[in-house]
Amino acid sequence: MSADLTLTVQETGPGSAYELTGDQVAALVAVPDLVRLTPAPGGRWNVRGNQKVGLIRLPTRSGGAVHLRLRPKLPIRDLLFLLSYSSTDPWHPEPVTAATADDLLPALADLLARTARRTLEAGVLHGYSEVAEELPLIRGRIRTTDQLRRTGLPLPISVRYDDHTPDIPENRILLAALNLAAHLPGVLDSTRLTLRHLAHRLHGVRAPHPGQPLPTWIPTRLNARYAPALRLAELLLSGRSVRQEGGVPIPADGFLLDLPKVFERFVTVTLGEALARHGIRCAPQDVHRLDEARRAAFRPDLVLYRGGRPISVMDAKYTYLKVTSPPVEHLYQLLAYCTALGISRGHLIYAAAGPGTAPTDHVIRCSSVTITAHALNLNDPPAGLLAQMAALAALAGRTATAAPPASPGQACKAAHSSQLREIEGASAPPQ
Repeated sequence: MSADLTLTVQETGPGSAYELTGDQVAALVAVPDLVRLTPAPGGRWNVRGNQKVGLIRLPTRSGGAVHLRLRPKLPIRDLLFLLSYSSTDPWHPEPVTAATADDLLPALADLLARTARRTLEAGVLHGYSEVAEELPLIRGRIRTTDQLRRTGLPLPISVRYDDHTPDIPENRILLAALNLAAHLPGVLDSTRLTLRHLAHRLHGVRAPHPGQPLPTWIPTRLNARYAPALRLAELLLSGRSVRQEGGVPIPADGFLLDLPKVFERFVTVTLGEALARHGIRCAPQDVHRLDEARRAAFRPDLVLYRGGRPISVMDAKYTYLKVTSPPVEHLYQLLAYCTALGISRGHLIYAAAGPGTAPTDHVIRCSSVTITAHALNLNDPPAGLLAQMAALAALAGRTATAAPPASPGQACKAAHSSQLREIEGASAPPQ
């Protein structure tokens, strides 16, 4: 049996070189996009992060394991704000205790414990669930077909009734997350005790079986107080599995968080709220068609509507923008979105580790489309970051109300005419 290996890797950066056995390399590459491996001098391997954070144990064929700790670039306090932001949650911003401020998993467990405790202070939510069973008395409605099969046996009676029970999807999701958080490595004993106490309060609730999909829940007025805790619960439960090469998601010993999805969700929620104040409706992840035959589908992060008509499109990129111009492939992507939606404004939203630069417009040649690139300073405190989002929403609202420019054909013809005049002017003989 080989010895265990512990690797600590930043989510982004040049990485570090390690001496790895063949089994350890195989364990790391078995999960696609977990880390980036490249050969290094001296027979070693350079291990770089790939925009994921958390802690996971990867077993090797020789009986050992690779303990991979993926650390975020952002401070834990700022990352937790991105994870759990909701304007309807009156307890934000959540403080992070000093004991958990340097590690993600204990901080997440502590945040879930406090959020769930406040959620359950008003009592455990109940709902109606349809139950079919055999009883010695009539309750609800008789299941006539099942009862007729019981020839000569009047009892028990096959009945169906609505039961007022705590065993509803909201409580099942919360219970599964509480049980998972209580077993995460590095969680303080006091937090672990709180999580177990909260799980005991959900008496009569069945936890989902491992490997089964989570039950679905629909936000309503009745379960609104559960929403912050359920968002955190689903976040924790979504990070408990990994997908191996060519396989289906399998349970993971640990927790992984995909930071591009976290950034995308934060941008979607905050912009949706800010743009609503400008009379603009945001539709996240709607399916649209790129071609006339409607065979090529695409899903923009956000499409902005006013009066039922699309007026702009936005895409969030968890990429730290270090140059003034976005990558060309990102501009291509937004240009295709704008063309298919018949709009003239698109926005690319990037992350930044320092003071954000001013938005830059990129007017596409021979086209009516203008794409604006924004860089958000994620190191700003919560109030500053929300102010950045409000300013972005105000800019998007102003530019979306501008008069529509000329059609692409007219724009292209005008551009070529301008170029032709420049050439003719340069080649004309001096007077």
